[in-house]
Amino acid sequence: MSPAIAAKEGGRQRRPGSHHQCLDMRSEVPPALALCGDGPAGGEAEALLPPEPGTPTARGPRGCRAELGSVLLLLVLYVLQGIPLGLAGSVPLILQSKNASYTEQAFFSFVFWPFSLKLLWAPLVDAVYLRRFGRRKSWLVPTQYVLGLFMIYLSTQVDVLLGDGQGRGPDVVSLTVTFFLFEFLAATQDIAVDGWALTMLSRENVGYASTCNSVGQTAGYFLGNVLFLALESASFCNKYLRFQPQPRGIVTLSDFLFFWGAVFLITTTLVALLKKENKELTATKEETKGITDTYRLLFSIIKMPAVFTFCLLILTAKVGFSAADAVTGLKLVEEGVPKEHLALLAVPMVPLQIILPLIISKYTAGPQPLNTFYKAMPFRLLLGLEFAFLVWWTPRVRHEGGFPIYYYAVVLLSYALHQISLYSMYVAIMAFNAKVSDPLIGGTYMTLLNTVSNLGGNWPSTVALWLVDPLTVKECMGAQGQACGNALEAELCTKAGGSCVTTLDGYYVESVICVILGFGWWFFLGPKFKKLQDEGQSSWKCRRTN
Repeated sequence: MSPAIAAKEGGRQRRPGSHHQCLDMRSEVPPALALCGDGPAGGEAEALLPPEPGTPTARGPRGCRAELGSVLLLLVLYVLQGIPLGLAGSVPLILQSKNASYTEQAFFSFVFWPFSLKLLWAPLVDAVYLRRFGRRKSWLVPTQYVLGLFMIYLSTQVDVLLGDGQGRGPDVVSLTVTFFLFEFLAATQDIAVDGWALTMLSRENVGYASTCNSVGQTAGYFLGNVLFLALESASFCNKYLRFQPQPRGIVTLSDFLFFWGAVFLITTTLVALLKKENKELTATKEETKGITDTYRLLFSIIKMPAVFTFCLLILTAKVGFSAADAVTGLKLVEEGVPKEHLALLAVPMVPLQIILPLIISKYTAGPQPLNTFYKAMPFRLLLGLEFAFLVWWTPRVRHEGGFPIYYYAVVLLSYALHQISLYSMYVAIMAFNAKVSDPLIGGTYMTLLNTVSNLGGNWPSTVALWLVDPLTVKECMGAQGQACGNALEAELCTKAGGSCVTTLDGYYVESVICVILGFGWWFFLGPKFKKLQDEGQSSWKCRRTN
């Protein structure tokens, strides 16, 4: 019910693939097709090769304490990764408070796409590097340096881009291009860190990599989104953190960007100078060949009938949730709910988000995980109507001091119910993807399926935002002969002494349409989607040529 939700499900939520799916496949497939892990170009196959004499694994198991420094480094790198994600999630709320149109919000939503599309350039990151500098550091260090410098430069321009103090609105096009590049760099850093995690830690401790991922990235997102919005808000700081009210928050977006830009530069310098990569076994003759082979393999997977059907269905399954997920939070801000209060509602959800996958996995661990997806879908669709009612109800409970406690309790309960249905569907899809992925190419296969699943949430959210303005009907009140069909007509209406009044909010129209489309998908295509889990294993396996 906020931009953070759309971003979260579309790209940020979990790393596609798993750190536990690497296999030694040298005897079954060509080296160029020996793929595993999160990086889809065969980058981590060497992590589970027989250890060389003298390596820590060959000498014996290592406890977590022996690799505490590496674990902490991974945690820091994932925290840094979450900062750009959190900042990108906070910008739509800032734009909404500056009266940006929903068409502009839709354009900015492309910022959240790079994490869902990183499979397109992951093989390149995995295979091209400077051997003397290190396979992962060859990408990590330059990417983080660029991120740091980019953030420092952006700190000098962001006030202008947001339209502060210039008598003009936000430059949404420039903001979108800037933050898209921002997220592209963060996604590239993610590929390098995920790959490095598998060789930085011993095989006994590699499971801590996923823990560092989830904890670190969640913490970084919290710092870049929730904490920033709270400290940036003058009303929040004056009410809870100051004795004397001031017109601005404790920090500005410019201050925040400069600080974290400096942190990126310092951290990257320390990593470049002090951290050495473990010696890896690489097949130099296969690295360049592996790039083209990986792209060819991806295309061959998509052409399989069962996979192609899954992709078509999952790309349309989330259309019914798009209005609720992408627009509701912005509508609440438009109706006067402080954006920092909306962001802070995510804090009590953290324990729920940790517990839910553990509970839901008990129901998705069997042979038919998509049954949980199918059962949760109508509840999530109905929550879309509840969200629309919540937006309608918001201005009716508002008073001069803000909103009553019971209002926030209702919002929090709605958010919790939404999370339960969302995670039920998400965990079910992840379990199904793991179940059908061909184990010989598990990393590439599962990453592809998860990428398509993420795109299935991204494109409907963008379209939903884009359609709010065209579906909204406004009339010019107080000035005859004027209309409010677009920004120019609205300006003429105001100059003529009138004002534009919304007679039909496109959000409500869209909410009803989305729920109808969602139930249509559930009724007609849902059974076909469930039948995919009855396909034999041969329907999901690739044909290989040696």
